[in-house]
Amino acid sequence: MVSTIRLPSYGAGNMMHSFLKFSLLGLLTVGNTVFAAGTLGENQIISSKFMGYDLQYRVYLPEAYETLENLPVIYVTDGQWYISEGDMHLKIDKEIADGNIEPVIAVFVDNRDPHNLRDNRRNSEFICNKNYARFYEQELVPKIAADYKTRNNRESRVILGLSFGGLNSACFGFYAYRSFAGIAMQSPALHPVKNLFEMYEQFGKLPIRIFLSTGTIRDNTNANRRWHRHLKKLGYEVTYREVRESHNWKNWRPLMDDVLKTFFAVKGN
Repeated sequence: MVSTIRLPSYGAGNMMHSFLKFSLLGLLTVGNTVFAAGTLGENQIISSKFMGYDLQYRVYLPEAYETLENLPVIYVTDGQWYISEGDMHLKIDKEIADGNIEPVIAVFVDNRDPHNLRDNRRNSEFICNKNYARFYEQELVPKIAADYKTRNNRESRVILGLSFGGLNSACFGFYAYRSFAGIAMQSPALHPVKNLFEMYEQFGKLPIRIFLSTGTIRDNTNANRRWHRHLKKLGYEVTYREVRESHNWKNWRPLMDDVLKTFFAVKGN
C-alpha cells in the first residue's frame, strides 16, 4: 500500500523563504542557526554540436568547496525554475548543514535559448530526444568534470526533472544510464512517449535507482501509479512519494529533500 503524505498549506510567496534567508555576508539562517552557505554561480554558455545551438547552465557549489574533493553531482533540467520557484540551492544548503546529505554539486540546466529567453525549448528537448542525452553524456558531463571537483563515475550522478523534465529523466534511464545511475522524476508527464513501458522492458533491468513522485489532485496520478507498478515489476529500486497537491510547486518543492536523501544520504541517517 502507498502511504499519502499530507503537506502543510503555505501562504503567498516562496515557502523556503519563510525559514531560509541569506544575509549580506553570505550566511544562511535556518531557524536560529547560522552557517556559511554554498554559492550559486552565474550562467555559463556551452555550445552543443548534438543540439546545434547554445545552452546555458548555473552551478551550485557547497560551502567550503575549496577544501572538498570527489563530489557527487545532480543535474537539474528546467534548472531556472528549480532555482527561482523551488529554491533548490537553498534546500541543498539546509540538508548539508543538517547532516542529512553529503556535499553535492548541482548543475541547473536552463531549457531556454540563452540568446532569446522567450524561446522555451523544453518540448523538443525533453521528449526522449537522443541528441539531448548525447549532449549531456558527451559534452556537458565532461565539461563539468573538467571544471569542478566531481566524483567522476556514473554512480555519483543523478538527473532530475519535473513534468516533461520528469519524462526526460525516464528516457535518460535507458539512453544515458552509462552516465547516470540516479533517475529522479517529479510528476513525470509520460503521455507523449506511448511506448515508454515497452522500451523499459526491451532494455531489461538497467543499473539505475529511481525516485518517482506524483500529486493526487489534477496531476498525472493514475499514469504514475501504473508507472510505479511497472518499474517495481521489472525489479527496480524505487523511492515513491504521493502528496495531496496538484501539478505545481506546492507539490514539488517540499519533496526536494526526499530526492536529495534518496541519492546522497549520509550513511547512518
